[in-house]
Amino acid sequence: MNAAQENTVYRTLFAANPDALLLVDANGTIVLSNPAASRLLGYTAEALRGMPVDALVPDAVRDRHAGFRDSYMEAPRPRAMGTQSELVARRADGSEVVVEIALSPLLEHGLPYVVAAVRDVGAYPRVRQALQRARYSECVAEMGRLAVDAREPGALLQCIPPAVCAALGADSAVVFLLGADRQHFRLASGCGAVFDAAPGLAVPNRPHTSMGLVTVHRRPVVVRDLAAETRFEPLPEVLAQGMRSAAVVPLSDHGRAIGALAVWTRAPRDFGDEEVRCLEALASLLATTLQRADSEAALQHSQRLESVGQLTGGIAHDFNNLLTVIQGNLQVLEEHPAVVGDSFAPQLVAAAGRASRRGAELTAKLLAFSRRQVLQPSRVDVGGLLHSLADMLRRTLDERIRIRVDAAPGTLYCQVDAGQLESALLNTAINARDAMPDGGELCFRAKPCDRLPALAPGEPGDGDARAGRFVSIAIADTGSGMSDAVRARAFEPFFTTKDAGRGTGLGLSTAYGFARQSHGSITLDSAPGEGTTVTLFLPAFDADVEDAGAPVADHALPSGLPVLLVEDEFEVRTTVRLLLQALGCVVEDCGDAEQALAMLAAGSRPSLVLSDVALGPGLRGTELVRRLQRERPQLPVLLMSGYASNTSDVAAAAPLLRKPFTRAELARAIALVIG
Repeated sequence: MNAAQENTVYRTLFAANPDALLLVDANGTIVLSNPAASRLLGYTAEALRGMPVDALVPDAVRDRHAGFRDSYMEAPRPRAMGTQSELVARRADGSEVVVEIALSPLLEHGLPYVVAAVRDVGAYPRVRQALQRARYSECVAEMGRLAVDAREPGALLQCIPPAVCAALGADSAVVFLLGADRQHFRLASGCGAVFDAAPGLAVPNRPHTSMGLVTVHRRPVVVRDLAAETRFEPLPEVLAQGMRSAAVVPLSDHGRAIGALAVWTRAPRDFGDEEVRCLEALASLLATTLQRADSEAALQHSQRLESVGQLTGGIAHDFNNLLTVIQGNLQVLEEHPAVVGDSFAPQLVAAAGRASRRGAELTAKLLAFSRRQVLQPSRVDVGGLLHSLADMLRRTLDERIRIRVDAAPGTLYCQVDAGQLESALLNTAINARDAMPDGGELCFRAKPCDRLPALAPGEPGDGDARAGRFVSIAIADTGSGMSDAVRARAFEPFFTTKDAGRGTGLGLSTAYGFARQSHGSITLDSAPGEGTTVTLFLPAFDADVEDAGAPVADHALPSGLPVLLVEDEFEVRTTVRLLLQALGCVVEDCGDAEQALAMLAAGSRPSLVLSDVALGPGLRGTELVRRLQRERPQLPVLLMSGYASNTSDVAAAAPLLRKPFTRAELARAIALVIG
């Protein structure tokens, strides 16, 4: 090979080299470049010739680069750069590319030049994949920072679709969320052609849709060619925008599907594991943020209900004491000779008695909501109760309302207060009737279950599922249903959508309180036009638990029964003393527990202690009971209260008589205790 041929070979090798080659003189000026340099850097060969090599360095590091170049030219040597740290070259359009550079000085060959071989790092397949993974990780990290900083999920909901399109190079991305009825997905946020063309899109939650498919199987769905897809029917709105490939991942909250994240591309594409993992990470982040917001809202709702419960319980306490005085004196008055001998006075006393009993019913509902009522659990035949209630409702409700019961008598038993259960079912049925002014169907269904439900967002309670043996009783109607706003407040006391005078707003709130106090739960499923289903979850009957509600025959009180009465309210104490004396009892009374203990220590020998639970400052009635159980275990004690802040504590201490009470109820309670 002669010199001319060698020269041709060298020029050809320089031009054909796949790396960008720059021949730079000692002053840092480019004197020659190959075609690969033009392709990589965006300059023509003429533009590169005579250009300072520093012009290819980003502005931020240009001054430092000039210093490094001068130091290198003082002792040039072969050197590889960019393998341990990131080097960036600046293109003609101002964009930047990560590169590796190999420097080869030609001084040993008598030429005052250095050859710089520049290689695009992204051209390596493995490097390209690593850069893609880094881009996906950065996208997830950025959305994670937003999720932490934003208190509301709306910002994250709006930012994820464009972030997905940018990271994955997709043409469109949307977030679908399941509606309250779980029958349809609604388009919650998105970007790109699909979202722009159908911003109000609703998709049925059925397996023949991609969203429904990921909900059923709880795993991603990846499609290379939508036109050839057979597992589901692609959305017409998606095909109309020319989309060819898709990836859909579920949004899940504790294993329960709540939506889906979908991306589409117009060019055929195989979404790989890295892309799917990125989508799953973003979907998990969004679902967690939505769940956190719902949990906070549910907690605030529960705290508000608890505050209302404490307020209503306190009101009920004072009101029941007033009613005890009113009812007690009315009972004494109705037997007074001046009233008995008058033609008009008994009617006035009877009317006042009826009004006081209505007041007592109202306070009982308030106590039921605040979970401080006195319950008497017993074995209840659920099927028998439902059939009996249905027979009564068929005679009283609109004939256009069909009533159906799905529960056989004698097959399901629960351990609850039978009267309170019947009241809760009746109140719910009345609400159902009012929601079906033109008729419809009311269905009672009962079945066993082994777990309390995890409450949906916005429903009161702790939200955690609890295992055990329970009976679920569902009351379903085909009425008008509830909006989300009404449903969120349905359990609040005094909240009603009925016309004035048609409801107190205490029906569902008392059912809620009864279920929770019975160690059960309650759920509400409703949507406009879809009807309403209220489901009570109550403890199943345990054969090992004594049936406290079994009927007991009344007993006449022994004449001259000595009773020690302990009550801090003077007027209540006076009224109860009169009722006891009317029953033939010999009464000693005092205003607090300390005085009662002193009277017993001084020689008082009652056959019964009747004490209020709340006794003002000092010992409570429950504490008095515990002292007496230690010191005088044979002495019967009966507690009374219009409000008990801890009903389980009271029930464990002694039998409890609820204020206000009639003379007959007082006699029956005493007979049970001393019997």
